[in-house]
Amino acid sequence: MFERKLVVLGIRGVPAGHGGFETFAEYLCPFLIARGWQVTVYCQEDGEGEMYESEWQGVKRIHIPVKNEGPLGTIIFDLKSVWHARKNKGLHLTLGYNTACFNIIQRLYGITNVINMDGIEWKRQKWGKIAKTWFWLNERFGCWFGNHLVADHPRIEDHLATRVSRDKITMIPYGGPDVSEANEAVLADYGLVKNEYAIIIARPEPENSILEVVEAFSAKPRSHKLVVLGKFLDSNPYHQKVLAAASNDVIFPGAIYEAEKVAALRFYARFYVHGHQVGGTNPSLVEGLAAGCAVIAHDNHFNRWVAGDGAFYFKDKAHLASFFEQQYLDDAFVTEKSNAAKQQFLNSFQWENILTQYETLLSKYLK
Repeated sequence: MFERKLVVLGIRGVPAGHGGFETFAEYLCPFLIARGWQVTVYCQEDGEGEMYESEWQGVKRIHIPVKNEGPLGTIIFDLKSVWHARKNKGLHLTLGYNTACFNIIQRLYGITNVINMDGIEWKRQKWGKIAKTWFWLNERFGCWFGNHLVADHPRIEDHLATRVSRDKITMIPYGGPDVSEANEAVLADYGLVKNEYAIIIARPEPENSILEVVEAFSAKPRSHKLVVLGKFLDSNPYHQKVLAAASNDVIFPGAIYEAEKVAALRFYARFYVHGHQVGGTNPSLVEGLAAGCAVIAHDNHFNRWVAGDGAFYFKDKAHLASFFEQQYLDDAFVTEKSNAAKQQFLNSFQWENILTQYETLLSKYLK
């Protein structure tokens, strides 16, 4: 019987405090621990000092302090993590390819490394030429240095198959917890009424269609509200453009990090609005489906595969404005989409099923 040892790299650490990959690791690690695996996770800490260890829910955590902030700090952390992890001959799981150039270390030391390749980062509008070049190169490095690749969406798998043999790729989507209730009292804090608002939960960036949604909703007075979660900065021209386009029916509560509040705002919304134009299986969209939200989504192959019949798909601002005038207020339409969204989640995105697929894949590479 092979020893079931796993080292998780590429994230800030567990429990989650940053993004989708951290949340995924927060579910995966205890799942594997309960099945007899030994799991080690590298965690990035702010500041200076020596590495130190701790334990969380049976997971061995190796903390690496990094004094640098932002992308440079992440790059330094990833390099230190991979270099230190070379001593651990167990199976490695790297979440993301943003610093895949460092994964040559695993290759040189004969360590098996499975890489979740995330989305097609170098295509995102928000990055400049230098960042796009960095991501493009590291996507190639990840394809070369990884022993096996995970794609979280069939279109991501198709993209990676232009780089490597399809036999080297396994498609496993992102998952989410089933949500059947939430604290309705949270709505009062924001002056909201159940089923009388739509909500956007996304970074305010052009590729997420925030401006188009706000403009379409603000085209005329509405009987409902549009809630836009996120941090809007005075120094960001796009953020200011969104704020300027908003009518009095659009609410900007800021960035909300309390999970209970976000869950309640999503659960009681009439629609969850997902304007993402690129990406694979988006965690926020999966969470919307898990809450049984009827969805308004940008019309692209990424979103259509994830949301299925649970969404209305808009092509542009004019198409969306027409929807707000008509189907948005149709209760029967909302119920139909809500039921379809929940069924789509139950069929394809429950954590138990997703994590079992990961364990099956990882088990193939144990030595």
